[in-house]
Amino acid sequence: MQIAQSIVLRTLATLVIALVYVFLYETTIRDSRYAARQATIAEATTLPQAGAQLTFTATAYCKGETTASGVIVRTGIAAADPALLPVGTVVRVDMPNQRYSGIWTIMDTGPAVQGRLIDLYLWSCHEALAFGRRPVRLTVLRLGWNPQMSAPGLVDRVFRQREAEKAASPASSVPPADGSTPKP
Repeated sequence: MQIAQSIVLRTLATLVIALVYVFLYETTIRDSRYAARQATIAEATTLPQAGAQLTFTATAYCKGETTASGVIVRTGIAAADPALLPVGTVVRVDMPNQRYSGIWTIMDTGPAVQGRLIDLYLWSCHEALAFGRRPVRLTVLRLGWNPQMSAPGLVDRVFRQREAEKAASPASSVPPADGSTPKP
């Protein structure tokens, strides 16, 4: 089958086919894998907020005397990428082994701690080596040093609930100054 005997029609047909190929080549088919990949990219590139639950990889370290913040190293201190979790951030780490689960404060950084990696300080180097790499679920309780960036705690919730109840209840009547009882 011939398109046409004319060179102009053949050139035009070739040009149309080339344009269709370019447009189809650049088309992205959106499926569940594409959506999952986009969600992972969005989660990895956005800064976490107080209360955010994130997946990280945990490692352990045991060397050093002072942290990047100037604090002496001790259990409960962790290192993280300052672009993701700035110094002063308080996190709750949840992992299957309850021994390492708990509240950790980001007080250190390091050249090897980049991205979604948290490095927990352990006193024993043998224990730190045995720790290896573990996936953890991390909840940001406070982001950096700013107390305004804290996740609302129990005290905040109780206080707000009490204030809402106080505002919803009718204003209590003040007894008259003359000593008589107020009328209901």
